[in-house]
Amino acid sequence: MSKLQNPVLMAIIGSAHGTDGKVRVKTFTGHPMALDDYGVLYDKRGKSYQVESLRLQKTAVIVHFKGIDTRTLAETLNGTELFIDRARLPDDLEKDEFYQDDLIGFTAFDADGREIGCVTAFFNFGGGDLLELAVKDKENQLIPFSRSAVPHIDMIAGRIVVDPVAAGLGADEDERAQEV
Repeated sequence: MSKLQNPVLMAIIGSAHGTDGKVRVKTFTGHPMALDDYGVLYDKRGKSYQVESLRLQKTAVIVHFKGIDTRTLAETLNGTELFIDRARLPDDLEKDEFYQDDLIGFTAFDADGREIGCVTAFFNFGGGDLLELAVKDKENQLIPFSRSAVPHIDMIAGRIVVDPVAAGLGADEDERAQEV
């Protein structure tokens, strides 16, 4: 299998579950059980993974992949990221729906139209989605990807509006008054 042309991260394999090759999987699909709807998944090297069975257990999905039949094999998969090609994702999104990957490269502005930076990535370490901004003359910044921190997304113009205070980027009014 050759590398995917436009890979989209769908899941990350976690720890082994039981003795028969099942693993815990964190999914990035709209519904965790939808992982099986996308067919064959691929890791970064191009190795394929076919879901044989899956079930929901608390916050994780327990998955049995074809050919992974022992705990030892399952343990070797811990941390493996699983992808599909972007072309396999549905195009019929609602008006206010989008894929996070579509925002990469968007320019971020504050409400007054001042440029803050550029969207470079998305992360989720367990506490919610984070958006990474490349900010000129500063280190990249991680901000919460929430309606309060990112109140407006303009898909046509390729830009987002960021509230610097809600995003943890800027000083609040009291701090600005002291700077003057």
